[in-house]
Amino acid sequence: MAAIHAAAGGRHVIVVETTADGGRKILISGGGRCNVLPQALEPQRFVSDAPDPLVRRLLRAWPLEHQKRFFEETLRVPLKLEREARKYFPVSDRARDVRDALVGAARGAGVEFRFNTRITALHQAPAGWRVETSAGAIDAVAVIMATGGRSVPTTGSDGAGIDWLKRLGHRVVETYPALTPLTSDPPVHGSLAGVSLPVRIRARWNDEEVEATGGFLFTHRGYSGPSVLDVSHLAVRSRLAGGARASLRVRWSDLDDAAWHAAMQGHEGLVATALARKIPARLGERLMAEAGVPPERTGPELRRSERIALVERLTSYELPWTADEGYRKAEVTGGGVALDEIDPRTLESRRAPGLFLCGELLDAFGPIGGHNFAWAWSTGRAAGSAAVK
Repeated sequence: MAAIHAAAGGRHVIVVETTADGGRKILISGGGRCNVLPQALEPQRFVSDAPDPLVRRLLRAWPLEHQKRFFEETLRVPLKLEREARKYFPVSDRARDVRDALVGAARGAGVEFRFNTRITALHQAPAGWRVETSAGAIDAVAVIMATGGRSVPTTGSDGAGIDWLKRLGHRVVETYPALTPLTSDPPVHGSLAGVSLPVRIRARWNDEEVEATGGFLFTHRGYSGPSVLDVSHLAVRSRLAGGARASLRVRWSDLDDAAWHAAMQGHEGLVATALARKIPARLGERLMAEAGVPPERTGPELRRSERIALVERLTSYELPWTADEGYRKAEVTGGGVALDEIDPRTLESRRAPGLFLCGELLDAFGPIGGHNFAWAWSTGRAAGSAAVK
């Protein structure tokens, strides 16, 4: 996106790419379908050390409707809205179509791609910048760093850009895996692997609290799904800080305490049957066992103490997480170059003139569901448009 907008100004633009084809995070996103954009931006859910108004300013520099129009009219990638998921996908359901359209538009604008090429040195020169690469040196008037963070390093996003910026003196907010699955050792819920359902999770750590709703998935090693990923950053940060861990409490259905008490008191049949109406049967059986409720217990036979213990597990279940899947499976990187290190109008470095920063290497990330692509598209466009000037 940065290259497309930089090339629009008539300059010779070169993309240095470590992989053989580029855009591999696009290819794996949305289960291979690519959740191009969210239905609506939620700036208040972005995580950054920077003030909220600054994050909102960068997000809104390219309005969502304009981004959508760019994909559909300029790139000719028709999009469809999946209302339940609240995000846009390509009509073809092929992430490759999105990646190929971006690369094709860049090439059509005259951008030169150098694949399988790695930066070996980056330093200021009298006329701008000298970029040393594994395929030779490049002298440039301006450099745009769009190298991603440290998440899913097999895609080429190995944190090299962040490391280069540190060497150039930029202040970097400590990085950590974000939007990553959580694990449990021992895997106490391994027998539920494959069970999924919509939930609400509330995470608390020190004075911070975040809440997420959406899909939840039991895995062989722990827990995943959009709701888990959206609160995982608080768990990861608490683990890295040492001391008290973040508390994650799950409500397994849309019923609150009072509704569950009423449902059980008014149910004549097996308690397990009442639970199975709202949550997967295997999960209901597990919660009953943990609450000490015999599987043959009926509603009229249910003791008050059993009902209280069961309702607590149904509405405020403390998830026994111990660790996380780290950068290997993290959707994004938390932390990154501090936003006060760049000019918010141009994304030019305040420390190194002619150096522009965009995307995941900056200290901001949003929830699952296209928000981080919207951040990438918006900041990429801003950096590319400004660099060419």
